[in-house]
Amino acid sequence: MSARKPSARNPGLHESPDPSGAIRYSGPWSPAQVNAYLDATVIPIRLSCLDRSGWPRVFSLWYLRRDDQICCSTQEKAMIASALAANPRCAFEIAADRPPYRGVRGRGLARVEPQPPEDILRLLIQRYLGDEESSLARWLLSRRASEVAIRIVPSYLHSWDYTRRMTSP
Repeated sequence: MSARKPSARNPGLHESPDPSGAIRYSGPWSPAQVNAYLDATVIPIRLSCLDRSGWPRVFSLWYLRRDDQICCSTQEKAMIASALAANPRCAFEIAADRPPYRGVRGRGLARVEPQPPEDILRLLIQRYLGDEESSLARWLLSRRASEVAIRIVPSYLHSWDYTRRMTSP
């Protein structure tokens, strides 16, 4: 089996983000609809990167969208943090497992950095748990000193929505 050659449709490994920072969109949703979906959908992101051996790995993390970036939080010693620090190229998907199937997938470059003043971990706890009173929230916050933020700058976002074809007549 031979590898596919890069083309306009299949740019391959050498694709780089638009120098202007613009995100390319495809699929049935407008950029505003994609952003609305990302803001309203409170499920984990499936984030893919390459591990040290060069194999793809997929991680499920809480996420939120900030200023056209997708932000997550993890422990600084987590495999995803070291993998993205070594190779920032990543792919991701945000889609529910139940019909009607719809969602957003994309790719971009990720930065791993100390928790910023806005404290991504606290924002994620508010988004997914509602407050900081649960035992899970308290446990996560107790480990905050060793948390890092992951900021994904998407270069490409693709939406899909099979609602119509899955709706019974």
